[in-house]
Amino acid sequence: MKKKKAFFITFEGPEGCGKTTLITELKRKLKEGGATVTATREPGGPIAAEKIRELILNNPMGAMTELFLYEAARAEHLEKVINPALISHNWVLCDRFTDSTLAYQGYARGLDLKLIKTLNKIATQGIQPNLSVYLDVDPEVGLKRASDPNRFERESLEFHHRVRNGFLSLIKEDPKRWIRLKAFSSSAEKMAESLIAQLEKRLTGLGRKKSEKSRK
Repeated sequence: MKKKKAFFITFEGPEGCGKTTLITELKRKLKEGGATVTATREPGGPIAAEKIRELILNNPMGAMTELFLYEAARAEHLEKVINPALISHNWVLCDRFTDSTLAYQGYARGLDLKLIKTLNKIATQGIQPNLSVYLDVDPEVGLKRASDPNRFERESLEFHHRVRNGFLSLIKEDPKRWIRLKAFSSSAEKMAESLIAQLEKRLTGLGRKKSEKSRK
């Protein structure tokens, strides 16, 4: 799938939902189609953000401290990875983004959602994904499949249910931005193919809307 303009897709979901595997497969298929793809993750990307990632995932801390560290990593990520890739007209596939902060630090930790949205906007300079893919899985199943041990996986099952419910609430707020997939419903290859088909439909629709506007 070729595309001259940048396209930013984020991937969200509870622990162990298979985001990384799907991103890897989608990246492969997009590159086969001639697209230039940047795959990245949050927290992470540039060196400073990766160091913050290690700090967050492996050290106990207060919820507010956690929030500000995520936003600091995000600001660095935008400046050093995401913005340059979008300027170069790359497809950007990001494993977690601002919605994860709302789900984990907002809905699960109980921090103020308006505050988080404000900080997200500051850290991202207002940049939002064109599309967000949500991989849904029961928290109990996801935790058994999780392969990246960190302190979030040691949180209570109730915490992880709040995370999932938070994502579902975010999807209801802005349904046009989301594609919801059932995790592990098929192979990563088939899920990637299904996702590309949905992307093509959406891009065709966007092209039609722009053509209609230009004729008015």
